Amino acid sequence: MKLWIKVRRNDGGGFTAICPSLPGCVSAGLTAQQARENLEEAIRGYLASVNNFVPAHLHEMLVYQS
Repeated sequence: MKLWIKVRRNDGGGFTAICPSLPGCVSAGLTAQQARENLEEAIRGYLASVNNFVPAHLHEMLVYQS
């Protein structure tokens, strides 16, 4: 399973990262890297709440797209 991640610059000068396949899973950061890290934490929380399971190698499942 792969989760596609979109990272975009927002109007405020920071970055927004979203995971379209997980409704409502959105995060932001001052840099693209910070937005990605924040989103990865949000995805972990999302998966834990929905499935009560988080894959050990979640970062290998994420595919980033700008």
